[in-house]
Amino acid sequence: MRLAVLKERREAETRVAATPDTVKKLIALGLTVAVESGAGAHASVADAEFAAAGAEIAAGAAAAAAGAGIVLTVQMPAEAERAAIPRGALLVCIAN
Repeated sequence: MRLAVLKERREAETRVAATPDTVKKLIALGLTVAVESGAGAHASVADAEFAAAGAEIAAGAAAAAAGAGIVLTVQMPAEAERAAIPRGALLVCIAN
C-alpha cells in the first residue's frame, strides 16, 4: 500500500507529518512511502533525508497522493490538495 506525506501549506506550520525515522518504520511494515518535495523544509528535514530513508520524493501533492491508500498531513489540507487524494483513501490529520 502507498502512503503519502504532504507538504504543509499554512505559513505558520513548522511541523511535518512524518520523519525519516518514521518513513523507515513504515517501509519496514511493507508500505511504499511518497513524500511531497519540500514537505520537511519548515521542520529542517531535507528531501535527501527522506530519500535516504527509502521514500520516493514526489513533485507536488497530486504526484505524492496518486494511488495512495493513506495520506498523512499535520493540518487539514486545502481543497485543492484534498481533491488530489484518491477516493476512499484514509486521511490522517488534525481536522479543526
